Amino acid sequence: MDGIVIIGAGESGTQAAFALREAGYSRPVTLVGAEPHLPYERPPLSKAVDGAVQMKLICAADALDAAGITYLKGLSAAKLDAATATVTLSDGRLLRYEKLLLATGARPRRLACPGAKRALDFRTHADAEAIFSNVIPGHSVAIIGAGLIGMELAAVLRGMDVAVSVIEAAPKPLGRAVPARFAEKLHARHDAEGVRFHLDRGVAAIGNDGVTLSDGSVVPADLIVSAIGVLPETALAEAAGLATGNGILTDRRLRTSAPKIYAAGDCAAVAQPGGGHVRYESWRNARAQAETAARNMAGAAETFTAIPWFWSDQYDLGLQVAGLPQPGHQTVPRATVAGELEFYFDEGRLVAAAGLGIGNGLAKDIKLAEILIAAGISPAAAELSDPGLNLKTLLKSARAA
Repeated sequence: MDGIVIIGAGESGTQAAFALREAGYSRPVTLVGAEPHLPYERPPLSKAVDGAVQMKLICAADALDAAGITYLKGLSAAKLDAATATVTLSDGRLLRYEKLLLATGARPRRLACPGAKRALDFRTHADAEAIFSNVIPGHSVAIIGAGLIGMELAAVLRGMDVAVSVIEAAPKPLGRAVPARFAEKLHARHDAEGVRFHLDRGVAAIGNDGVTLSDGSVVPADLIVSAIGVLPETALAEAAGLATGNGILTDRRLRTSAPKIYAAGDCAAVAQPGGGHVRYESWRNARAQAETAARNMAGAAETFTAIPWFWSDQYDLGLQVAGLPQPGHQTVPRATVAGELEFYFDEGRLVAAAGLGIGNGLAKDIKLAEILIAAGISPAAAELSDPGLNLKTLLKSARAA
C-alpha cells in the first residue's frame, strides 16, 4: 500500500489524516493506532465526571470512512526502513509509503525507586480507568509530581472527597510550565481545598501502604499515581537512523532527516530560527503541527510558526498561557473582572501572555493577546495594564497605525 502512512492515532496523527483530505490529497491514507479504541482526546481524561472517565472521540468511525481513511487500530509499528520506504507493523504486515508521518506522541516517564511498579501511570484511557475505578471517597491518593497533570488530577479527586497528597522533588509546584505568579495562586487554592504537599523531597521507595520520601518520612496512601512527566516516543525513529534529540528532530517544515518522513506532535522537536530544536506538549500544538505537516506532505512548503498555547482547569479556575513566558521577561499585570492577566516583554517586544480566572472568563483576552503577539504589535506597558482600555481597541488602533 503506497500513499501516506501515519504512525500514531492521537490528536496529531488523526488531525493530519483529515487535513490531508482537506488539502486535496486523493491517494490512500492509512492511520495506525496502538490503542483498541477510535481516536480520542487526552485532556478530558483528567476531568472525570461523577467518577466516570470521559472518552471524547476525535472522530467517529463513519467520519473516517467518509474521508477514505483506513484506520488500523490496536497495532504499532515494529520496524521502519527509510531506505525502502516501508513500515512493518506489530502483526507482521508490511506497509509501503509515498510519505510517512511519525505522530508517535510520548510515553510516561518512569520512576526508578524500589516498588515503582506499584504506582499507576496517567496517560491513556486505560490508565485513567485504572485510577478512577479504584478511587473511593474517604480513601487517600498520593500523586507523585506537581506538574499540570498531577495538579489537575488532585483537583478532581478533592471534588470526590478523596484525601490527596502531592509529592514533588522541586521546592514549588508547577515550576516548569506555569508563570510564578499563577503557580503560587494555584498552589494556594490547592492548600485551601485540603491538598497536602510534600515539596523539595524525592521518592525513596513505594510500598503497599504508601510512599517513603527521601527524608525517611512516609506518606500513607491507598492508591499511588505517578505524574512525573513524559518522554518523546523516539524508539522507532532512532532504530531507523533518523536524527533525534529531545524528540524526533525536524526542520521548520516538520521534515525529519529522512526526505520522505515527517514528524508532528509530542514526539517532534522542531528547528528554531535562532538555532536549536524545541518540543511542545499541548493539544493545540499537536493539531497545528499536524495541519502544517499534512499540507507539506501534500505538496506545500509551509513553515511551522504557530504560537505555543495551553490551558489547565483546576477546581473552578482556568489557566491559559500563550507564548513562552520566561523568568527574565519584563512582566505587566492587568486586573479584570474575570481574573488576572500578565503580559511578558522581551527587549520591548510582546512575546507571551497568561491569565488565571474563573472558568473560561479570560479566553477572549488571551486570544486577543495572541493576535497582538502574532502581529508583532507591542502596546505600551501602561496601556496593557489599564483595565479600562479594551484589548480589542488596542489591536484596532495598532493596526490602523
